[in-house]
Order: sequence, then structure tokens, then C-alpha cells
Amino acid sequence: MTPAAPASVPAARSPADPLHCDVLVVGGGINGAGIARDLAGRGWRVLLCERDDLAGHTSSSSTKLIHGGLRYLEYYEFSLVRKALQEREVLLRSAPHIMWPLRFVMPHDAAMRPAWMVRAGLLLYDHLARREVLPASRGIDLRSHPAGAPLKREFTRGFVYSDGWVDDARLVVLNAIDAAARGATVLTRTNCTAARRSASGWTATLRTGDGASTVVNARALVNAAGPWAESFLRGVATPAAGEALATRSLRLVKGSHIVVPRCFEHDHAYIFQNPDKRIIFAIPYECEFTLIGTTDVEIGHDDPGAAHIDTVETAYLCEQASRYFSAPVRPADVVWSYCGVRPLLDDASGDPSAVTRDYLLEPHHVAGLAAPLLTVWGGKITTFRKLAEDAADEIGRMLGEPRRAWTEGAFLPGGDLSAWIGSPRRPDTDFERFVAELRRRMGWLPGPLARRLARAYGSRVDHVLGDADSVAGLGAEVAPGLREAELDYLQREEWAGMADDVLWRRSKLGLHYTPAERGRVADWMARRDASSARKDQPPQAAEAARATRAPAPAPSSSGVA
Repeated sequence: MTPAAPASVPAARSPADPLHCDVLVVGGGINGAGIARDLAGRGWRVLLCERDDLAGHTSSSSTKLIHGGLRYLEYYEFSLVRKALQEREVLLRSAPHIMWPLRFVMPHDAAMRPAWMVRAGLLLYDHLARREVLPASRGIDLRSHPAGAPLKREFTRGFVYSDGWVDDARLVVLNAIDAAARGATVLTRTNCTAARRSASGWTATLRTGDGASTVVNARALVNAAGPWAESFLRGVATPAAGEALATRSLRLVKGSHIVVPRCFEHDHAYIFQNPDKRIIFAIPYECEFTLIGTTDVEIGHDDPGAAHIDTVETAYLCEQASRYFSAPVRPADVVWSYCGVRPLLDDASGDPSAVTRDYLLEPHHVAGLAAPLLTVWGGKITTFRKLAEDAADEIGRMLGEPRRAWTEGAFLPGGDLSAWIGSPRRPDTDFERFVAELRRRMGWLPGPLARRLARAYGSRVDHVLGDADSVAGLGAEVAPGLREAELDYLQREEWAGMADDVLWRRSKLGLHYTPAERGRVADWMARRDASSARKDQPPQAAEAARATRAPAPAPSSSGVA
């Protein structure tokens, strides 16, 4: 595994000249970023465009778990669960700074499922895929285990099993950074407004938020638009005569989450069984909070970008959590909430919770046309790497240029800690050794700041710290714990163009700040953009800057839209 180089701004070009690439990837969520990374690593020229921010929608609005999906066993989704379980430790090893093991406690409710059924399911979960890092499941006595303390006294028996946690939005950004380091061009806030197929390839029009447009010629097109994948085929991509590009349908299912002040002191998470046969999670979040979710609400064909959590969903999550916690969770306790829209492949299942979370890659290659199309349907964050690998294999087949897969043993940017701690041992203990070494080398860094920076950037932390040898050397403190050097880095190397990109996706600092503090970050970003715009620069450089910094709509009041 080798660390990745920093991302770069697109190369300057004349607006009259079209861009040329092998593969145009539309969509900057986890699947699009993962596919761009894999393709670029195989040597293809790749351009990724995203109309908003990276992870601006579904991919920053997950339950933030790397998991097999225990409940999918009840729907006999053994293949999906096995595939996801196989990916858990691959991902944990690739980026131990943003992913780590997490133990889950399931209090036993005899009215839901008999104990023998739960135990059998957990044994199957333990053995569907090889484990080297994650411990096996076991039964516990909640009357003596620390996880029993915040629960109602009626819950005396439980089970503990393993999965993993991920900072979902940062996972997307790291894939984009690696894609750019391997030669891809990444354009955020750049919408693909038209894509026309011809005998020689695809001709696409990309438009930025300020109205500037660019023409791209691509040999192949990947539709990774997530909840917009179907509408992209029906309204943006123009087929050759007689073609039908949209042959499948998506079911758009809203998943909402609430964040409340911390409900418990220990480091385990909970999985609660509900009377409606669904489950919800209660997860330690950002040290001071508990994350509770999720719901499954079908939204029909409404605009996915307009989805938001409603009062019924908030009440549902509070009610189900309060069935287990001795201290009730009330809607008034909610300090933040968010929702994401899952683009699930329509499998004719009546219950949204039963719709498969597996993915389907649909190739569309017409004889006589050298312009393959690959559409990504469905998927879940845990299987993104395998999905990207399969997608790159398929693109190679359609282009007649098969190339070797490479991501299974590769670190994501910041994940290779060997320069700091030597040879890796276990992802979880490796990270703690890294934090200790960072504090030893940078003794001037306050402990909480050192840990936060280590979590966010891993071995790339030196890209943030630069040559600083004191806290003052990191520049002015724009908001508590957030200094100018970090904001400079996020703009320079992580495509952060707005305050919300920093506060709610590159970090969750927005959850810890007051409205006034969030406003100071927004003011700083606005001043920096205004200063950049005033600089005397050639038109080509200005165009490249616009492609990565054009304004986007603000998130909804419910959180990250």
C-alpha cells in the first residue's frame, strides 16, 4: 500500500476546447468516487463531475456503519450479507483513521424474536466471512454488563456482536483525493446537463453554478447519480436512434436520523428490535451525542434533493428508543437531524424495509457504437469498493481493454500510518499508536485537537500542519479548534467551497458550534472566495477555479440535504 498524493485543481485549458477522457463518471457520491478512483488507478483517463458537493446527499446521510446487515438475514439476502461481511475488514485496514471496529448490543425482547433465533442468526453472521480483527458474538447479562445501565430493568439478557463505524462523507472525499492523485479530474458543483451518444463516443455538456459550460468527449459513460440515476437516463442522456436507456426503476426510500445529547457513557452501540419488525440503532456520536436511526419511508418520485425528516419520523425514532432506554428520548431533545434518500432497485417488494440493498451494474453497449454506458443501480456504503471494482472490470470489458484490479490491498489517503508507527498490526490499535506518536512529535498540539486532526486526516495530517511549530503557526482561530491552516487545506486539497462543506461533511464541527460560530466560518470562506476572485489570474485558471468552487444551494434546515 502506498499513500496518495494530494488532489489538484483541473489543468488550465481554453474554454473553446473540449475535454477528452476515457470515462466520464457522473455522480460524486461514494459509488461515483469509488469508481473514479478504481478506473484512474488502472490507468484510464477519468473525469468525475458532481453537481453539488462530494457526498452532498445520500453518501453523507447514512447511519455511518460498515456492516453486513444483520437484519437482511431474515430476508434471505445471504449473498449480500456475505459480500458486505467480506468487505468490513478490507475497509477497516484501508483507512483506520476514519473507520474502526464497533461492538453492538442487542437487548433481548422475547416478544420480538426468541433467544435461540437471535443466537442462531448471530452465529451465522460470525461465520459467513472470515474475521481477523473483529471479535465474535456472545451473550451478556445486562444486569452486570455496563451496557445494561441505561436500559430499562426489564431487559436482563442481551447479545453483543461486531461491525464497524465509518465517517461516510470523509470516505467519499478520500476516494476523490486518491482518484485525483492517480490522474483523474474531479469537478464539483458541475452538473452534467446533456450527454449524447454517437458512433465514436459520448459528448457531454457540463455546467457550473455560475453558468459556465464545458464540453467533454468520453469513450465511456458511468451513470452513478444515485437517487437521480433513473432521471439521468430519462432526461439527460440522449440515446442513439431507437434506443431505450432506462430499462429499470428505482424505489426512493428516505432514511432519517436524529441526534440527541449522549444517552450512555460506554463505547458500545445498540441495535433495538421494534414491534413493526424493523430495527433502529443508537450509536455513540461525536463524543457528546447519540445518533439514532433510521426510518424507511418511500417518497415516490418526488425530488430526492427536497427530502427532509418530518415530525412523524422524529416521533417514531424517539418512541422506539424510549422502549429500551430508562430515560425517555423526546423530540425536544433532538439537537440535529438529517435524512438521505436510498436509491433502491425496485424488486417489487411491498415493504420498503425488505427492498434489496444489493447493487446491480447494468451495461448498455449497442453493436456498432463505440460508446458504452454503465448504470449503477442501488448499493450500500459497505460494498462500495467491491461495486467499484466490478464496475471497472465491466468498463474494461466494454472498452476491450481489461485491466487488473488493485484496490483490495490499497490504503485510502491518510490510511498508511507506517511512516509514523512502523509496520501495521491491527487497525484499531494502529490508530491509537499513531495518535500517541503525533502527540509526541507535535507536543505543542492540544490533546483534543491532535485527536480530531488524526481522525480526520490520518497520515495526511502534515498537509494541514505544514511547517507550523506552535498553535499560533496554524493561523487565526476562526471558530473553536478550527484554524486558518485547516480551512486553507480543505479548500486547496478537498474541494471545500462553502462553510457547510467544512462544517457538515469534511467534519461535523457544525454540531458543536453555535450559530454565531458557524457564521464566522461562513464569513471566512466568503472573504477567501472574494479575495481569490479579485486576484489577477489568466482566464483559464479562473475557469478551473470556478469548476471547483462555484456556489451550491445551502442544505435544508433538517441537516445535510
